[in-house]
Amino acid sequence: MLSLRQLFLANNAQTTDFPLMLEFERAEGVYMYDVAGNANMDLISGIGVSNIGHNHPEVISAIKQQLDKYMHLMVYGEYVQTPQVRFAEKLTSLLPAQLQSVYFTNSGAEGIEGAMKLAKRYTGRQHMIACHNSYHGSTQGALSIMGNEEFKQAYRPLLPGISFIQFNDSNDLHNINKDTACVVVETIQGEAGIRVPDVAYMQALRQRCTETGTMLILDENQTAFGRTGKLFAFEHFSIVPDILVLGKALGGGMPLGAFIASTNIMGALKNNPILGHITTFGGHPVCCASGLASLNVLLNNGFINEVPNKEALIKQLLVHPAIKAIRGKGLMLAVEFESFELNKRIIDDCIAQGVITDWFLHCSNAMRIAPPLIITKEQINHACEVILRAVNKSL
Repeated sequence: MLSLRQLFLANNAQTTDFPLMLEFERAEGVYMYDVAGNANMDLISGIGVSNIGHNHPEVISAIKQQLDKYMHLMVYGEYVQTPQVRFAEKLTSLLPAQLQSVYFTNSGAEGIEGAMKLAKRYTGRQHMIACHNSYHGSTQGALSIMGNEEFKQAYRPLLPGISFIQFNDSNDLHNINKDTACVVVETIQGEAGIRVPDVAYMQALRQRCTETGTMLILDENQTAFGRTGKLFAFEHFSIVPDILVLGKALGGGMPLGAFIASTNIMGALKNNPILGHITTFGGHPVCCASGLASLNVLLNNGFINEVPNKEALIKQLLVHPAIKAIRGKGLMLAVEFESFELNKRIIDDCIAQGVITDWFLHCSNAMRIAPPLIITKEQINHACEVILRAVNKSL
């Protein structure tokens, strides 16, 4: 009889020739437990998903309660479904007044797709701008605005009418003009190795979009829900997007995304043609119940307030001549080494020691540190000890 690992390789589509092949039986808090019962610290939150950790009892309870009522009923937007309505109500109560209409999707990538369509439909324009080294997902539209040719060249032709500017460079903002439908920007660039823009740049970007009637789309798939020390990262810059895209942590561990705009802007999807964006499973009631419960846990337990101190502790502990820089905001950090080869050796050794981390798509010489926000100071100490041991061993 074939083992589960053999079946995985035989029947599950692979995305590389060297998958990690880690096998976990359960997860709780910041730990994932392998088949031998060993605890492995999740230092990357499943890539920005598990902000309140794994298997939180209040989230599990909400999922079970919704399962007892109903699951899928109808394609999104036709029926009044309590989990969708309550979650949208909660989200909009926490956002600026002009972000009042939530369109739930299956994922953050679909949220990007919907936001791009909405911007073109509302403005009547076709040209879109994104940033070099950006990452917004792997679907065709999201791939079209990815700012890394290496990952997209094999899939051309992609969407036309897209140009790129340098992130955090005000000299490029003149490229935004009255023919531009939207500028799609990560509030903090993730896969570029956690690049935090200047406040002045973000405010100038907002002003330029306003002057030209261009939709500013902020991708907060990785940054939202407390990861940077604010509920939403745009709060650090005192700006408000025209369209906000959410995903990853939005569903509390369940698959869920959203794009959010004003009622007026979102209304463009209703006519000429009707049903301007359709999704069968977007806003699945179980996912929305999970997301609402997760958000309430986050808000009710003060985890966001603790993020700056935890960031400071990590930066205080991770001091080593081999560490070239630590970039980021909150619990969204990149630890940079001199090469990918060294970084990979360190990461592999960390994993062998039970601390799960990885590298970035567009910055392979940097290690990702983005643990669940519930991580304790003791757990941070342990993780940093493991990383430093791995650094010394890998040199």
